[in-house]
Amino acid sequence: MKKLIVAILALVWLVVYDGDLYGLDPHKCTRIQEFLVLMNIYRSLYRWDPDKSMPVLDLATRAEISADGLTYTYHLRPNVKFHNGRQMTADDIIYSYNRIADPKLKSPSVRFVRIIKGAGDVIDGKAPTISGLKKIDDLTLQLTLADPVNPSFSLREPGMAIVPREAVEGKEDLFHTSAPVGCGPFKFVRWVKGSEVVLEKFPEFFIPGRPLLDKVVYRISNEASARDMAFRAKDLDATIVGSAQYEAYKNDPVISKNMIEVAEMFTRIVGFNMDFEPFKKKEVRQAINYAVDRDLIIQKLLKGKAFLATGWLPTSSAAFDPTVKPYPYDPKKAKELLAKAGYANGFTIDQAIGTGNESWGVVVYEAMLPYLKEVGITLKIQQMEGAAMVERNKNGEFQTFIWSIGSGPDILGTLKRFHSENTRAGGNYFNYKNPEFDKLLDRAAAERDSAKQLDVLKQANNLLFEDTPVWYFNYNKAVLAQHPWVHGFKPVAIELMFQDMTEVWVDDSSPRAKQK
Repeated sequence: MKKLIVAILALVWLVVYDGDLYGLDPHKCTRIQEFLVLMNIYRSLYRWDPDKSMPVLDLATRAEISADGLTYTYHLRPNVKFHNGRQMTADDIIYSYNRIADPKLKSPSVRFVRIIKGAGDVIDGKAPTISGLKKIDDLTLQLTLADPVNPSFSLREPGMAIVPREAVEGKEDLFHTSAPVGCGPFKFVRWVKGSEVVLEKFPEFFIPGRPLLDKVVYRISNEASARDMAFRAKDLDATIVGSAQYEAYKNDPVISKNMIEVAEMFTRIVGFNMDFEPFKKKEVRQAINYAVDRDLIIQKLLKGKAFLATGWLPTSSAAFDPTVKPYPYDPKKAKELLAKAGYANGFTIDQAIGTGNESWGVVVYEAMLPYLKEVGITLKIQQMEGAAMVERNKNGEFQTFIWSIGSGPDILGTLKRFHSENTRAGGNYFNYKNPEFDKLLDRAAAERDSAKQLDVLKQANNLLFEDTPVWYFNYNKAVLAQHPWVHGFKPVAIELMFQDMTEVWVDDSSPRAKQK
């Protein structure tokens, strides 16, 4: 290993996907674009731990939980400072959560703060402050929930970041564009619109000796070809890898040894409408899972940039069961199941809706066509815009739809999509109803022991895989390529671009490394 040099000039990283940032106020932002930068300026009460694949406390050292699971007493770190030099206290958390709930702000993060008792009244304009927040002393916060849910999944969100009142009030426009003040590992330096965002090390960060970098430069680049050229020219220290570059990078003798791959928490599926007569029978749904060679489609169409699905929850989920085997390609078995269900001669799917996405759109339907034809199923494909497809899904105006759907990180919340009490508007587009599955989810929701709850959720996920409300295709394979001098990037399953720069460093072989 190269020695860690005294000072690192910079790590040059990326802002990708949708072009420039909209702003720098975490309570007003919605996109990955902003949050992949802001998560290193700010901190939330919890953070995502990619090694444990779960949220962990960040701004608190411990939390005491009441027997009913409704009240959390947080003991805050005593050495958290904002970039303006002031110590963070319980008042700052209370202020930040009330600011998010304030209807005048119209924060996109209100859905996360709603879990706190009384937040709904503030959001609806019925109360000035959240009743479920109480300061015990400067370093002790009591938070009461509206329902006994795990708050870590909501309170770790980048949009739930803690901000200092004095840096915000009366300065909202400035704070949103050019003067963010957080308590994260890096301070804001400048934002050159359409070009780059520059951050520098905050020497009073609450973890001693961190961060390891002196500077992080986020280059704004949403063109894959431009990123590829910059990475190969060593102008970028690391890059996100799209499908166009993946095969070439995998075959490169140097780059292939410096790649990180992770199953992001998105599951690609074909959803079945249970109101369509054939799909009321499990044998039909299972038959489609046996009828298609998913492995071949992943290799040929997606160039291997996907992980074969063996359940709704991806391999990066704590409730994923590695002992479950995928449905094999077995057209004979598919025909037997169709005959058993009364469809020996097959049937026609007239409303197979999907978008033009190259990884999980109608192009996958087209790859499925010959396989389904072999077992007697005819597919009539309808391509549409994503927003139009969502409306069709909510109204049940489809027979199948193809999509990539979030499948984490909140395991219980993710599986509740399929609960009988959930509606199509709430995400149960399939109109799936299974009393046995409901009982497992209800047991999990009532279970206070996290290990026992996880076991029940694993059972629920396995039942869902066997009952096949969908054709299980794959989990998104997110890929990052880095040069050999870069160290500390993690396989972040919630979004690979969400790299916490606290532990990232570069060695002295970097072309940008300089001694002080």
